[in-house]
Amino acid sequence: MSALDWLDEAAAQRALAGLHRDPITRRADEPLLNLASNDYLGLSADPRVVAGARAALEEFGAGSTASRLVAGTTTAHIGFEEELARFTGFGAALCFSSGYLANVGAITALVGRGDLIVSDAGAHASLIDGCRLSRAEVVVVDRGDVAAVDAALARRGGRRALVVTDSVYSIDGEIAPVADLYGAARRHGAALLVDEAHALGVRGDGGRGVIAEAGLSGAPDLIMTTVMSKSLGAQGGAVLGGTALRAHLVDTARPFIFDTGLNPAAVGAARAALGILRDDPALPQRVRANAAAIAQACGGAVPAAAVVSIIVGDPHAAVELAARCRADGVLVGCFRPPSVPVGTSRLRITARADLDGADIDRIAAVVNRHLGAVTA
Repeated sequence: MSALDWLDEAAAQRALAGLHRDPITRRADEPLLNLASNDYLGLSADPRVVAGARAALEEFGAGSTASRLVAGTTTAHIGFEEELARFTGFGAALCFSSGYLANVGAITALVGRGDLIVSDAGAHASLIDGCRLSRAEVVVVDRGDVAAVDAALARRGGRRALVVTDSVYSIDGEIAPVADLYGAARRHGAALLVDEAHALGVRGDGGRGVIAEAGLSGAPDLIMTTVMSKSLGAQGGAVLGGTALRAHLVDTARPFIFDTGLNPAAVGAARAALGILRDDPALPQRVRANAAAIAQACGGAVPAAAVVSIIVGDPHAAVELAARCRADGVLVGCFRPPSVPVGTSRLRITARADLDGADIDRIAAVVNRHLGAVTA
């Protein structure tokens, strides 16, 4: 008997439930229309972004070589953090190796045992894991339920408290009531952390996000997290707030202290992409218009951001539908539990700013043809 014999049975149960997963492997020369990524602005392969990565690679090498506090901080890191803070309207920014680590680092540095977190049920897994690792008491409220947040904070009993939410829910592209959540947090002396991963480059003036759209950029007791791996087409995550928050994270955030710093090429790419977004403020409107066109053509709900959900229901059917689309040259996301609630397995189609009318016609033809076959 092996102590790990149970893994085979667990794998069989996942397969039976339609929840087995194999990573999708793409070839560089594969002629796929990629609608499964989060490359909202189509910048990951933009020559200017690639040139930014190459320049940083040649200047600093392939890796940052150490944690940020030892030798892993370069002038490229500092320059990008300053530009991102100015762009979003916050006093300071701090880069992490991923958006996942940015969320975990921020939450665990701000609250701990004996404190209270009020978390939105639609929060990303990285926010959920940050809540768990903090050892604080966690109250989960329904998605966007401001009254429930208010009620939970009213019972906090003087403890330090943090409200946690995504600004754009990653599954269906809908927007959280950020301004109302901030009002509830302020009424009760709590801080609000908003993950803008799916909003940067998509919502707000020039793509500055939902926080900016709500007129709250740089507001007190407000923390923004975001990523460079979506609209900026690169890699990494960041936490934004005041200078005191940045100093606190540098001293206390374990994913910052103990992880190797973000590689210079990713920083250079993200910095170049941020410059493109700053110089072309129409990009966010373009991606949202393409998302609306895809939704209308495929029978999905028109989203407020870049993500279009086509709910299939059964996970086996969702997997088959995604496979058929890929065989027809269109790569789409396939989301199943636990990423989505049971019974709501779906295609997740990501719009990009660089899609044209012919692309959208092709998407609609492929998705609708195979959707009808799978759900018949």
